[in-house]
Amino acid sequence: MKNIIIGFIIVFIYSKALVVNAQSNFNNIKANIPKHISTPSSKNSVFLNSNPAFSNSSKWQLIKFDSLHLGGQEISNPDYIDQEGWMDAVVPGTVLTSLVENGVYPNPYYGDINKRTHNVIPDIADAGREFYHYWYRTSFNVPESFKDKKIWLKFNGINYKCEIWLNGQKLGNMAGMFNSKSFDVTKIVDPEKSNTIAVNISPVDFPGQSGRKNKKRSGAKGENQNGGDGNIGKNTTMLMSVGWDFTFQDGIRDRNTGIWKEVELYATGDVVLKDPFVQTKLNLPDTTLSKQTISVDVFNSSEENVSGVLSGVIEEADVNFEKEVTLKPKQQKTIVFTPEEYEQLTIKNPKLWWPINKGEQFLYNLDLKFIQDGMISHEKSTRFGIREIKSDQNTPDSSRRFIVNGHPIFIRGTNWIPEAMLKNSAKRTHAELTYTKQAGLNLLRFWGGGISESDYFFDLCDEMGFLVWSEYWMTGDTQPVVDTTLYLNNIEATIKRIRNHASLAYHVSSNESTEIPGASDLIKKLDPTRGYQMQSECCGVHDGSPYKFENPMQYYENTASKRGSRVDGFNPEYGTPILPTVESLRLMMPEEDLWPINDSVWNYLDGGGFHNITTKYMDAVDEFGKSKSIEEFAQKAQFVGAMNYRAIWEVWNENKFSYGDRFASGFLFWYHNSPVPQTAGRMYDWSLEPTAALYYSQNALEPLHAQFDYVENTVSVYNDYRKDFSGYSVEAIIYDIHSKKVWNKKVTTDIPNDGVANDVLKIDFPKDLSQVHFIKLLLKNKEGELVSDTFYWRSNDSYKGAWTMTGPAVSGFKEMSQLNKAELKVSIKEMKNQIEVKVKNVSNALSFFTQLKLQDKSGKSISPTFYSDNFFNLLPNESKTVVLTHLDDLLALKRATLKVESYNADLHTYEIQIGD
Repeated sequence: MKNIIIGFIIVFIYSKALVVNAQSNFNNIKANIPKHISTPSSKNSVFLNSNPAFSNSSKWQLIKFDSLHLGGQEISNPDYIDQEGWMDAVVPGTVLTSLVENGVYPNPYYGDINKRTHNVIPDIADAGREFYHYWYRTSFNVPESFKDKKIWLKFNGINYKCEIWLNGQKLGNMAGMFNSKSFDVTKIVDPEKSNTIAVNISPVDFPGQSGRKNKKRSGAKGENQNGGDGNIGKNTTMLMSVGWDFTFQDGIRDRNTGIWKEVELYATGDVVLKDPFVQTKLNLPDTTLSKQTISVDVFNSSEENVSGVLSGVIEEADVNFEKEVTLKPKQQKTIVFTPEEYEQLTIKNPKLWWPINKGEQFLYNLDLKFIQDGMISHEKSTRFGIREIKSDQNTPDSSRRFIVNGHPIFIRGTNWIPEAMLKNSAKRTHAELTYTKQAGLNLLRFWGGGISESDYFFDLCDEMGFLVWSEYWMTGDTQPVVDTTLYLNNIEATIKRIRNHASLAYHVSSNESTEIPGASDLIKKLDPTRGYQMQSECCGVHDGSPYKFENPMQYYENTASKRGSRVDGFNPEYGTPILPTVESLRLMMPEEDLWPINDSVWNYLDGGGFHNITTKYMDAVDEFGKSKSIEEFAQKAQFVGAMNYRAIWEVWNENKFSYGDRFASGFLFWYHNSPVPQTAGRMYDWSLEPTAALYYSQNALEPLHAQFDYVENTVSVYNDYRKDFSGYSVEAIIYDIHSKKVWNKKVTTDIPNDGVANDVLKIDFPKDLSQVHFIKLLLKNKEGELVSDTFYWRSNDSYKGAWTMTGPAVSGFKEMSQLNKAELKVSIKEMKNQIEVKVKNVSNALSFFTQLKLQDKSGKSISPTFYSDNFFNLLPNESKTVVLTHLDDLLALKRATLKVESYNADLHTYEIQIGD
């Protein structure tokens, strides 16, 4: 499979005073990233994958269903001889991914190749469902370690319906995208010979199509024709595959048909453990005792009566417990251990799990075993966190809030949009969540038209301190699901899979829609430990917006949406785009479409032009002067996007809880990750190349943060910690276009526990100040140590009101070109597994938007690359030290090129060694 991901390079950038804070951002970067994203079902387990991004132990093939005149019995026969037409298949993956890999169709992620009206790749609505109806086939040998055991074949996820065959026998059927199923194949497999699986997989029942014949729509006001004709909603599937304004507006051509999750072969004894569940209970506000209730389904797969001992261990708490269990043939029982019956399940002084910035993410391990005749039949392990997550509307405006361990959490979260063609892997998952943690976000919402993410995704959320809001595959833009039994079965499978995760915080049936009868009762029965609401815009959550690029001045005055006030209560969708870097743009379209800008292609890669990239955003970039090349335009576009991202976060910071002039319990950014290559980029683009938005979000979302208000000209200090700070100093310094200090003011302030010290300082701008000037804020503790610094650029332009492109944050920056030339001195020291780079501004001029780029010999970015800061600003004589640390097991390059430049400093290029 052709992959953008080459290797992981971790770059730490820090000033001396901030070394500890910078390095702590990367505590969760792991050297050993797994090859699978599904939790193994047994210690005796192998995954039958062919996707090279996974543990590819098998070779899968596929062929169009109607090209064969044989059935599953013949195709799954190990003696079947492949006929012409079989192609290599990508598993996990989709039919379209496999067809692209085989050269049948070009890459839909390049330019506007995917555009439905081009008919380069046939759309299922035009070609018919049978066009993407395929057989999959693979062979395997049973591992020696499986001898004399029960052998199971598990499909973790298919889309949409399939029948599964093994060695000429039909195992059964599956349906729905979010189901999983294990089949007992003990009597079917041949432990001595090759075995063959055949899967007849068909697309969704109702593919739908982009556009609406009558030009009418039922979706949210001001949005594009999302969800096509709405028929995709009749399925239990990834609804965004038909098209939405944040991805390809006209959809994914095969609607993601295929075996999209891993296939597993595993072994157990006769008795199998299923779906363990740990429910923790704190007697809040007291957190010195936690009571655990543990349940697990125990299934006797044999034809005989079975007796044995079910035992459990929580090693970190020195807890052991057991119970004798007797089962009839094929009987399944739910065995429950309560703290009333087992006093050791009451843990004293437990280590609590907290979301990011609130405390440690401590995780306990529960190990369960069923022992039969002195032998372990099956053992199952799961992690859990001791914490209690509640949600209520006990707020001044009845808006929704989230409370963890009795402490209200101000939500600074995001909407998580999945990769559009399900090109997920452990490497990609790890990279995306590492960027997300670096930004400082604390809640991820699985938007209702997407998917429920992998086990590994949840594992990382547990470790990194994210809260997860889980929605269940319905939207207000699409029709309700038809097969409600299938839908509820998929919900049950999903909740049983994810409910042990400490990060899982909230259940929601749908996005801007309703609930299927029975869904509420089922969700509450399966998981009584978490809150639930019917849809995303009710029960204390108001409707979203803005979504497009708008004048950042409107964020400050709360006029950025024509729907009215958006910076109040709880807003589920509030965001803006940023143009990707020029290196990313070159990966997503031909050079001739880059410059001059081809509106048709750029708009296609902007959800049909929805986010205003070729209109308002371009106008804002031109406020820095007309560009003469795509390189210049893309560089200036980073200034614009950085300003807007940080402004949004800081406006919400200022209005945290009741500290502002209204009550706000939080919001979810719309959206921070790119599902496809798109000109309306995000914190990082599809190729995993970060934009300036990541680093300016990270700045705004740091736990202690000094910030400037472009409307009020005041400085405030935000605190995300559960403690107060006294005697901190805040200093504001103004520099003119020539980097001359022209004004400064310093005050001392106390910062409230998890609150905001608002308007601690007002900036009085000198009358003779240069048209373009700069503000630096310094936050220091009692000892005078730097805690936070923030850098702003500002113009003297007056703000002329909403829906104008005017004001000191967005217009009047042509004078930026008058910045004097800066000179950077770069020194490099190579060490074992690390490269230390020191960047110093040795000139008398500001180095504006100083950027580091790690590239391969062809000039392509090595992505993902984790920089603790980038696009930073160095005043005269300021320096930063950069440490690049590489992970050997993921490294594909031995040498790379490091480039260091800024808007007004020459490019420095260095060849560096990143391997042995």
